[in-house]
Amino acid sequence: MPLNIQREQNRRGPAPPVTDEHDSPCQHPTELAQHLDAGSSRQGNDCKGPWGGGKGGPLCSRPTDRPTEGRGLMEGNGVSLTRILRSARLSLIQFFSKMKKWMDMSNLPQEFRERVERLERNFEVSTVIFKKFEPIFLDIFQNPYEETSKPQRSRKQRRVPCSVKDLFNFCWTLFVYTKGNFRMIGDDLVNSYHLLLCCLDLIFANALLCPNRRELLNPSFKGLPVDFHVTEIKASEDPPCIIATLCELHDGLLVEAKGIKEHYFKPYISKLFDRKILKGECLLDLCNFTENNKALNKEYEEYVLTVGDFDERVFLGADAEEEIGTPRKFPADMPVGKTAARAHVECHLQQHFEKKRSFAPSTPLTGRRYLREKEAVITPVASATQSVSRLQSIVAGLKNAPSEQLITIFESCARSPMGSIMSRVKEIGEMFCRSYTQSTDEQPGSHIDFAVNRLKLAEILYYKILETVMVQETRRLHGKDLTALLEQDVFHRSLMACCLEIVLFAYSSPRTFPWIIEVLDLRPFYFYKVIEVLIRSEDGLSRDMVKHLNSIEEQILESLAWTRDSALWNALQASENKVPTCEEVCF
Repeated sequence: MPLNIQREQNRRGPAPPVTDEHDSPCQHPTELAQHLDAGSSRQGNDCKGPWGGGKGGPLCSRPTDRPTEGRGLMEGNGVSLTRILRSARLSLIQFFSKMKKWMDMSNLPQEFRERVERLERNFEVSTVIFKKFEPIFLDIFQNPYEETSKPQRSRKQRRVPCSVKDLFNFCWTLFVYTKGNFRMIGDDLVNSYHLLLCCLDLIFANALLCPNRRELLNPSFKGLPVDFHVTEIKASEDPPCIIATLCELHDGLLVEAKGIKEHYFKPYISKLFDRKILKGECLLDLCNFTENNKALNKEYEEYVLTVGDFDERVFLGADAEEEIGTPRKFPADMPVGKTAARAHVECHLQQHFEKKRSFAPSTPLTGRRYLREKEAVITPVASATQSVSRLQSIVAGLKNAPSEQLITIFESCARSPMGSIMSRVKEIGEMFCRSYTQSTDEQPGSHIDFAVNRLKLAEILYYKILETVMVQETRRLHGKDLTALLEQDVFHRSLMACCLEIVLFAYSSPRTFPWIIEVLDLRPFYFYKVIEVLIRSEDGLSRDMVKHLNSIEEQILESLAWTRDSALWNALQASENKVPTCEEVCF
């Protein structure tokens, strides 16, 4: 066992049995692509269907118990989505495009649509992460594209050390397998990125500790120990952690990344050693790497068959371009040292991502005057981590409680609203945490630590904006009593919901609007009323955050405000059917 994980494990005894969070996709049995290889014992279904698997396949078939080599029965579909698409000669982008058309034509239930959307988002997150993985790997290790190919060896020849390319593939496979275990991380861009940094940190430490494996490292990497070129680190010593260096160089959030490493990654790696999936004092040692690599790939293949997700090792293959899909041709002046397929992988989904609100929010028709100046074009990962950094800078030094100035405003009211406000915030927080951690068919539950962290940021933001609004109102009303405004329950619930939405957006959470108002049982009409108030009151919001809130405004104005049970009808009736202006609607 590498690093200090083994020493920690020895001190605290064996870890509890691992409990993977892989769930079964079960929907309806469907015949799939007929030209699958029927000779495979693990993947030998006889299948038919539109587009060779577009109609559900592993995505929607019922799980069955299938025999595996020496492992008894395995619950799963016995055929992977990636293999179906490969047999049908469909790229992943084509698959999602055809699935959307087919779902519309067939009028499929919402539950199935949500599962497809979640699968697509996981695909998008993985693509963005892989695009980030390559330059970080090249920063830490030697360039696998410049490595000379190894000659074919017979079985009688001795084992050869792992190459940089082997290391590249092993690190990515370790990441996707670990990410699959933590389903609440899988489609979360920020958490997935920090999990990747943890995997790179682990592989770096093993390369540093393992004898004769230092040649894998890039000698110009800034995270190398000062005495790297003259001193070898003993196996008994703790290797340096490069999480801080990676966060500094590659747009990471140090506190978040360290939290992922300590509370999720290290315990899970210990469990992989307990299950004998990984073994050895050094993962990269000559006698360990081949077995570790084989065992890890075998476990991941079984996971893909069980869960019905796409095989994320598709990014590593020579046919990545064809299997993923390239919406546009890559320029002829390709970087030296890269294969055509690898160069395509770096840019293949730009058009696909441009359509996705979660990574690049579209400019709405409303609220353009609130947009900040245009910011430089950055990667989705950098955008997500910078959004979180911007949010953290807004609330830096503040507490998730009323400030002294806000308490003074409360006490100046005829009836102090402080007690009811704080109890309301607590109630909303409990509702949020309960829903955020609860698993559903279409959404995995997140760990309570993630929920508490996001709630705390939202509470700080809520009290900060509430104070700003009250100070502005005090000046506007020349010190008049604010009791009536501060006792409006719907105003506080809407403002708190809006703050939670900002936090979720900053973290690129899959729980997008209208999830938050459904959880808090809040009418869209009331949520709309606080958006402009919030934007006017907080100058620190990024351009993308403002665009996101404006897009919600547009969504409410287009449809959500006009549903049968909308509060808008009561407001119209109260105003004697006189339609108010947008300015009059706001609090």
